[in-house]
Amino acid sequence: MKVFISVDMEGISGVVNWKQTEYGKEDYERFRKLMTQEANAAIEGAFDAGAREVVVNDSHGSMRNLIIEDLNPEVRLVTGSTKFMSMMEGIGPDFDAAIFIGYHSRASSLGVLNHTYSGGVTHYRVNGKTMGETGMNALVAGYYHVPVVVVTGDSEVTKEARELLPAVETVTVKEPRSQFSALCLHPKKAQALIKEAVAKALSNLGNYKPLEAPAPATVQIEFHTSGQADAACVMPGARRIDPLTVEFTGKDYLEAYRGARTMISLAHM
Repeated sequence: MKVFISVDMEGISGVVNWKQTEYGKEDYERFRKLMTQEANAAIEGAFDAGAREVVVNDSHGSMRNLIIEDLNPEVRLVTGSTKFMSMMEGIGPDFDAAIFIGYHSRASSLGVLNHTYSGGVTHYRVNGKTMGETGMNALVAGYYHVPVVVVTGDSEVTKEARELLPAVETVTVKEPRSQFSALCLHPKKAQALIKEAVAKALSNLGNYKPLEAPAPATVQIEFHTSGQADAACVMPGARRIDPLTVEFTGKDYLEAYRGARTMISLAHM
C-alpha cells in the first residue's frame, strides 16, 4: 500500500492567526513543530495499517515548513516551491490513498483562517459546485483514481469534507469561535486521534471512492476585485463571466486545475 499525505498548516490544532503560519513571524517555529507532529501522527497511522511507502508533501505557503529531521525516517518528503502540482505534488496513479492533514475551510466560510488557495479568491467552483482546497485537491487525486480517506482540521473543513466525500474519515482538532479564534484540542490528543483515524481508514480501503470530475471540466473563480479578474483574463482560454468572475474549461480536471492556478497567480502579480 502506497500513501500520499498533503499537509497544510492553518488546520493544525492551536493555529488561529496568520502570524503563526508565516516564516519569521511570532510563534511560527513553535507551530511548524506542531505541524510536523500532526504529520508524523498520520505517517505512523499509515505504517501501522501496513503501508509500504508514504510520501508527504509540504503544502503550506513557501512549502518549506515541515522539519525533515523530525519526520519518521521511513517517509519521503516533497518540500519547496514552485511545484507543478502545488499541494498535490507527488500524487500519481500508483497511490492507493490520499490523506489531507491540517486543512482549512473554503473562502467565505466560518472556518478558522478560511480561504481558498489565496486571499484574493471569494469562490472557486468546479462544474458549478463551490469548493475549497479539500475539493480542489481531492479532484486532483481523483484524476488519478486515488480516494481521499482522511481529512483533518477545524469543524468547518471536516463538515465540508463529509459533504464532498461521504465515506471520508475526519478528525476535528478545533472548533471555530471566529476567523481568528478557536476551541482547540491539546496537540497530543489531536495527534492520537489522527493516528487512529488514518490506521482505521487505511485498514478499510474498500469503503472509499475517488472524487472525479467529468471531462471536460470547467473551473470558475470569483475574485475580490475586478482588477484581479482583469489580470486573470490575460491567460489564453480564460473567459470573463461578470466583473469579478473568470472561468476556464480544460479537456479534463487536471488541465482545468492548472488553468485555475495560473489565473490565481496572474491575479496576484
